[in-house]
Amino acid sequence: MINNEPLWEVFIRSKQGLDHKHVGSLHAADAQMAIENARDVYTRRMEGVSIWVVESKYIHASNPDEAASLYDPANDKIYRHPTFYNLPDELKYM
Repeated sequence: MINNEPLWEVFIRSKQGLDHKHVGSLHAADAQMAIENARDVYTRRMEGVSIWVVESKYIHASNPDEAASLYDPANDKIYRHPTFYNLPDELKYM
């Protein structure tokens, strides 16, 4: 079966979470249909509070085979590592 509708990536934020997590993909004619289909497919048990959909063709990713050259420049910038910062105990989400 060939589906000519665009492929959408679906991200759900759970009731307990602060961030959206990728949960899967689906085909839909437009963004509104993708959100409605995502609701039906990925939040059947009312576990989500927010849905994001992104048409797959608009997602650009790095190549895992090139990870060493991509992340190497960060190794010489030790100030980017969080070990130098003291966070207050009352700060819960960082």
